[in-house]
Amino acid sequence: MRALARLEATNMHKATEFRLEAHPLLPEPLERLEELANDLFYSWDHGVRSLFVRIDLPLWQKVEHNPKLFLRRVAQDRLDEASEDRAFLAEYRRVLSSYDAYLEAGPGPEVTEKLDPEQALVAYFCAEFGFHESFPIYSGGLGILAGDHCKAASDLALPFVAVGLLYRQGYFIQSIDAHGQQIARYQSHSSDELPISPVEIDGKWLKVSVPFPGRDVVARVWEARVGHIRLYLLDSNTEENGPEDRDLTLQLYGGDESTRISQEMLLGIGGTRVVEALHLKPTVWHINEGHAAFQILERCRHTMVSGLSFEAALEAVAGATLFTTHTPVPAGHDIFPRSLIHHALGRYIEESALDFDQVFALGSKDGGDSFNMTSLGLRGSRFHNGVSRIHGGVASLMEGDIWPQVPPAENPIGYITNGVHVPTFLAPEWSSLFDIQAPTWKSELRNPEFWKFIDQIPDYHYWSVHKALKQQMGEYIVQRLKRQHKRNGTGHSVTDRMTRQLVSSEKDTLVIGFARRFATYKRATLIFSDLERLESILTDPDRPVVLVFAGKAHPKDKPGQQLIKVIHDLSMHPSLMGHLILLEDYDQAMARRLLSGVDVWLNTPEYPKEASGTSGEKAALNGALNLSVLDGWWGEGYDGKNGWGIPPRDTELDPEFRNEEEARDLIDLLEFEVVPLYYERASQGFSKGWVQRSKASMKSITPRFNARRMVMDYVNNYYQPASTQGALLMADNGEVAKGLADWKARVRHAWPGVELNVVGCVEAACPHDGGVELRVEARLNGLSAEDVRVECLVSPECTGTHNSPGPDSFLLDKESEAEGRTVFSTRVQPPYPGLQTLRLRMYPYHESLTHPLEMGAMLWV
Repeated sequence: MRALARLEATNMHKATEFRLEAHPLLPEPLERLEELANDLFYSWDHGVRSLFVRIDLPLWQKVEHNPKLFLRRVAQDRLDEASEDRAFLAEYRRVLSSYDAYLEAGPGPEVTEKLDPEQALVAYFCAEFGFHESFPIYSGGLGILAGDHCKAASDLALPFVAVGLLYRQGYFIQSIDAHGQQIARYQSHSSDELPISPVEIDGKWLKVSVPFPGRDVVARVWEARVGHIRLYLLDSNTEENGPEDRDLTLQLYGGDESTRISQEMLLGIGGTRVVEALHLKPTVWHINEGHAAFQILERCRHTMVSGLSFEAALEAVAGATLFTTHTPVPAGHDIFPRSLIHHALGRYIEESALDFDQVFALGSKDGGDSFNMTSLGLRGSRFHNGVSRIHGGVASLMEGDIWPQVPPAENPIGYITNGVHVPTFLAPEWSSLFDIQAPTWKSELRNPEFWKFIDQIPDYHYWSVHKALKQQMGEYIVQRLKRQHKRNGTGHSVTDRMTRQLVSSEKDTLVIGFARRFATYKRATLIFSDLERLESILTDPDRPVVLVFAGKAHPKDKPGQQLIKVIHDLSMHPSLMGHLILLEDYDQAMARRLLSGVDVWLNTPEYPKEASGTSGEKAALNGALNLSVLDGWWGEGYDGKNGWGIPPRDTELDPEFRNEEEARDLIDLLEFEVVPLYYERASQGFSKGWVQRSKASMKSITPRFNARRMVMDYVNNYYQPASTQGALLMADNGEVAKGLADWKARVRHAWPGVELNVVGCVEAACPHDGGVELRVEARLNGLSAEDVRVECLVSPECTGTHNSPGPDSFLLDKESEAEGRTVFSTRVQPPYPGLQTLRLRMYPYHESLTHPLEMGAMLWV
């Protein structure tokens, strides 16, 4: 690192002040610290971060755990001392050895059997990526999930690249004033403070341009190293653009809908051009939420250059594309009016030889005059998923208009439940304990049987780790509150009263955490529905409880900000002070402290609006118990022994009544189960019952809800099939895609005139070893028998002891064809005992379809 100084001039009170930043020189023995600071490997490796901590802890905290900024501001003598410290150098060499071994490791057979690293490549597009608090280009769950996805892809050495936008200010920094008002401020981040470097081709900075109305918007490209993989980020803050366009990548989720659609054009269209400029050849394209869906248009444009029609190009593009939707809340989907789409995309569509009406139809929702980015993502892909079992079902219902005649339960939307990156969120203390108890644990993250080793950890040892982490969290909360109260002019006595339960050496107070985005459907204030009863539980002198809240509301979300004010006001009430704490500016650093220190993690979403929700998974890694509505991932993770579940009431009921009933369940669980179990202490000083439930949580959730499992599910269920399907459709210069597109056009034209009827009567009874003859007659309106499948579904009326849920499927074969009528028949032997239901249906079928029901066309008798 070269020594240099930066001067910045400011004018305050008519006097000019100069700020000087003197950069140190890295001693030769420590020169690879710069390499470590420029690889986001540090965001999940505790060993790397510990090196910077050992050099200068106060500075590390002051620069908010940013290693690149740390190396610019650390004192030269600190570096010199470290370079001569034998103990430090030994640790430095150990970390480098681990880092080098990580980079040298290739993909294992679980990956190479599915994706050939020499041929396959996954391109993953997302609007935000949450790797670490030092790289603030994320706002919340979507970004953290994307970061964890990339980290796990690196761990598995997948052939994988990611594409996003570089926001100079990122998401907002939150403060809460003395009146409980959220205040949003933005801080610009210089590129030399971030773990990024310019992408250069032939010695020139790579730039791409995207046609906008009346001008081209240019974006320069940055690269972030993420272990084995690379993240490419587009930045419009370049001299070729005017001021307004330079600000397109200023803020994440800032501006109006015109800003949003411009950002999404830059991400989808510009991001695809980056991939092309780098001569990368993805075999799978993963669109993570609708923000990046315009890549579908750009890839169609590029494919049409080789001679394919738009329809054939769309088939080829869609067959290699996976679309993941993350939100079951309609407001979470980007929807633009037709006029804005025409204005923003008009020039691009014209220059790309696309047809506006065809493009608009891809995003049309229910045939209306608005353009839905989720609809575009679904119509431009053939693989689709939600992010939990419940959410997969909800998404199938929400997006059912894409496949109008297909029952939602059978449409092509599947699910993969989100998981979290264990090395990132598991506290170092737990990691060290696991290293002793089960040294191979890092390679057993997908093996539930292996994690039974947790039962062998002595209870006192297990609890001592949790207690240490809880104490660290308490000290962190006190520090944050003091800073917050000092700024707001709050007296020291208030701070002392508010933190007295956390710093008490006599009491081990039960601490419950709630930290997430303050959106109204998250119902942050549900626990306060019966305030008098809650107060008696929290303030019991023998069994006190502390609630810790944190989270941001979007700057334009006034109802969400009102929730923050309600909690703030309650926290300042004399009767609750010390039992209710509200922290400001929730980020990943705070998350790691809270998730590893609380006893209980609280989540009370309005069912079924929690797509997945991964914070509870992170808490469980660290031994916390989840107390949550059975929505999102917890609907799969709760087993009756590893936490507590609140059954959601019927969604058809009055919302106010639902809230009352679910709030009553929550308070009942707190009063009669959670608090009594925690304080059920014997001579050992802790509750053995609590420890057993905590162990049950850790061992059941860690191997099932981690990012390594999640990404391998994507590899097995989507990446490998999409890679294969994409190659099939583009074989022989796209001949298969052309044929499939022509066939679909013929089916769409004929289908409105297709009919299906039963021939004769179906027998009402038959012997169990006999069967029933089924015959149907179809008028195919110009289609052939080979263009359709006729199917009988058989379901049991009462399963009794029969385990199969049904239905069983039986295909009917062509029997005869004459005068425009085709007869299909089969003989069905009853698969179930007793009464059963037979249903007959017909749908289009072609051997090159990705999903047999992807056309959304189906007739029932």
